[in-house]
Amino acid sequence: MPNMLLSRYAESMVWLARYMERIENLARLIEVTEVFVRLRSATNGWQCIIDINCDDEVFRSQYDRVTAETIIRFYVLNRDNPNSIWCLASAARENARALRPLISTEMWTQLNVFTNFILSLRADDIPLARLSQLCTRIKQDCQTHTGVTEGTLYRDQAWLFYAIGKQIERGDQTTRLIDIKYHALLPTAEGIGSETDLSQWTAVLRSAAGYHAFRRLMPTRMDPAGVAGFLLMNEAFPRSLATALRHIHHALGLLRTDHGLRRAAPIIERVEHLRALLSGQTMEEIIIRGLHEFLDGMQGELATVQSLVADAFWRT
Repeated sequence: MPNMLLSRYAESMVWLARYMERIENLARLIEVTEVFVRLRSATNGWQCIIDINCDDEVFRSQYDRVTAETIIRFYVLNRDNPNSIWCLASAARENARALRPLISTEMWTQLNVFTNFILSLRADDIPLARLSQLCTRIKQDCQTHTGVTEGTLYRDQAWLFYAIGKQIERGDQTTRLIDIKYHALLPTAEGIGSETDLSQWTAVLRSAAGYHAFRRLMPTRMDPAGVAGFLLMNEAFPRSLATALRHIHHALGLLRTDHGLRRAAPIIERVEHLRALLSGQTMEEIIIRGLHEFLDGMQGELATVQSLVADAFWRT
C-alpha cells in the first residue's frame, strides 16, 4: 500500500475509533448526570458536563440557561456543536466512507444504520423521561460497532491505528467520568462515606460499566480510593486508564516491530513514561496530591500522544 494512502487511512482509522468511543462515553456522561440530578445529589447539575468537556464558551453563545432541555439539545442534537452526538456520528460516517476499501460490509452497514438513527433524531423524540432509554440505545449500538469491528476488521496496520484511537479516547473519557464526581459531587467532610456519597460512586462505576467487576474484586469496599483506583489502575478492567495505556503501547510496538514504522519509537517511550507514572504511586498518594490535577494532567498527556501519532504518521 502506498505510504500516502496509508497515512490517509491511518488518520481516518484513528478518528473513526475515537468518534465512536466518544459517542458511547458521552451517552454515559449524560445518563449518569441525569441520575445525579434526579437524586438531587449534584451541586451544579448539568453544568458539570459542560465543565468537563470545556464547552462553556460555545454553550453560552447559543443558550441562556443550563437546563436538562438545553443540555440535551446541545450534546445530542446540535449541528453547530462539534462535540454533539449528532456531529460525532456524522464525522464517524465520513471517516468510515473514506475507509470503505478497508472495512467490511458488515461494519459499514451497521455504522450506517446507527448514524441514520442519530441523524434522524428530533427534539420531540427525546423527552427527559426517555433520556435514559436513548442513552442505553446509543451505548448498545456503539458496543455493536465494537463487536462487528472486532470480528471483521483485518489485522493489519489499519487495525492497529484503530486500536490506538479507541484506547486514547477510552483513557481520556475514563478520567473524565471520574472527574464528574470531583466537579459536581465533591462531598463535604461530613458527607464522605454517607449513603449519598456511596450511591454517587456506585453511579460512576455503573456509568463505566464497571460496577459488577468492581464488586467481584472488592465486595465490601466502596470509597473514593477504591473506585478511582479500580478505574485508573486495574489492568484487568477493559475501561481502566492502565488498560488503555497498555493497549496503546502494544499497538505502537507492533507498528514498529512488525510493520517497520520506526517513528513509533519516541511515542512508545512517552507511553512508557505515563505507565510508570501511573503505577509508581498509590491511589491514596494521588488523592492527597490532588485527584483532579492528576486526571487533568493525564488528559493532557493523552492529547500529546495523539498529537505525536499524527505528527509521525500523517502530518509529515
